[in-house]
Amino acid sequence: MSERQLVICELGGQRYGLDIGRVREIIRPTPITSVPGAPPYVEGVLNLRGRIIPVVDLAARLALPAGHRTRASRIVVVDAAAGAIGLVVDGVSEVRLAPAEAIEAPPPIAAGADYLAGIVRFDERLVTLLELDRLFGTELGALAA
Repeated sequence: MSERQLVICELGGQRYGLDIGRVREIIRPTPITSVPGAPPYVEGVLNLRGRIIPVVDLAARLALPAGHRTRASRIVVVDAAAGAIGLVVDGVSEVRLAPAEAIEAPPPIAAGADYLAGIVRFDERLVTLLELDRLFGTELGALAA
């Protein structure tokens, strides 16, 4: 792997990295319209400048404990195979460059979680890299317009 520039998001006290090339924008939470029959981790859809995009509770999608919405909470709008998706996170802390030597393959215990692209060591902190296309596939495309 080569170096990667990452947007670091916070979820339940843990840090997750998203490739900055996939991040469209970061917005404050806005009203979300629920969608009957959507997967349980989908909060609904929002109107982002005339475009309807699905909004996902990233903690719920990763089977993490539910977080509490605070003033730091954000929706990270990303490009995935399913199209634009809003990811609800506890906060966005920084953008960092991850040198190739700091990126390691996911541990064998995470073999079933193919959406993990790796683990990055930043000093004593670890950041889990997420592979958006594997995390969502194309399953949310029907919710976007």
